[in-house]
Amino acid sequence: MSEIREYTVEDALSGTRLDKLISDAFEDITRSAAAKLIEEGRVSVNGKKAAKSAKPVSGDVISANIPDPEPLEVTAENIPVDIVYEDDELLVVNKPKGMVVHPAAGNYSGTLVNALMYHCKDRLSSINGVIRPGIVHRIDKLTSGLLIVAKTDKSHLGLAEQIKAHSFTREYQAVICGHFKESEGTIDAPIGRHPVDRKKMCVTEKNSKNAVTHYYTIEEFERYSHIRLRLETGRTHQIRVHTAYMGHPVLGDEVYGKSFKGIEGQCLHAKKIGFIHPATGEYMEFDSELPEYFKDILRRVDR
Repeated sequence: MSEIREYTVEDALSGTRLDKLISDAFEDITRSAAAKLIEEGRVSVNGKKAAKSAKPVSGDVISANIPDPEPLEVTAENIPVDIVYEDDELLVVNKPKGMVVHPAAGNYSGTLVNALMYHCKDRLSSINGVIRPGIVHRIDKLTSGLLIVAKTDKSHLGLAEQIKAHSFTREYQAVICGHFKESEGTIDAPIGRHPVDRKKMCVTEKNSKNAVTHYYTIEEFERYSHIRLRLETGRTHQIRVHTAYMGHPVLGDEVYGKSFKGIEGQCLHAKKIGFIHPATGEYMEFDSELPEYFKDILRRVDR
């Protein structure tokens, strides 16, 4: 079994060496992995096998035959988990800043999934496979806060459908640089993969999906603002991309803004989550306290 991926070379990557181009075009493929695919004859340019030193131009079609990954066994680890709510169908977890949600290259242990496997044993939905059992939605490693985990496939499907229908409540709080012109409003701007840095997202009309974020100002400081945000859609890095696009990146965001002394990564917390319980039909909502790192930043920017 294998997966065929195609990419039409954009102007920004025209003339880029093939192994680097592939790693830029597909965020989950490193340059060394791309080189190996080429050496194994799994990559073609316009239907013809090509060397890794080839430099395709704009409009060329790259086709890569990606073999299935070797089976990976994720091990249960006795890691403390802040469980806000739990029943036989699901649980709501308050993830600390710095914890990766599920195993991936470079992070095969110490993740939330490793911890959940120890806590829940085999009682996690299987829809997302061995790497992401129970994971219905994700938040970034350096974002703290609430996320929901499904124990059964039925609950997983029901919750995923709510997210798709935009009936799933997700509210965040953040500290951003500067002040919005209006104290509250909506950012409606499509998000897609960055044309040059494929590990980043950006606001773009090309190969993008609609993205809508509602924001409300809680308090303004001299150089920063404490804001509340409600997601209508859930694109990768949506809040970070949207606030940066508006000229007010999340404080500490080294990818879309700039670092802030004393904090690793963005000051962004998934504070509230609400959903209809897939088994009982009851609407449930959970709110978490701002973590200490967030409170400390509020004290510092208020000086």
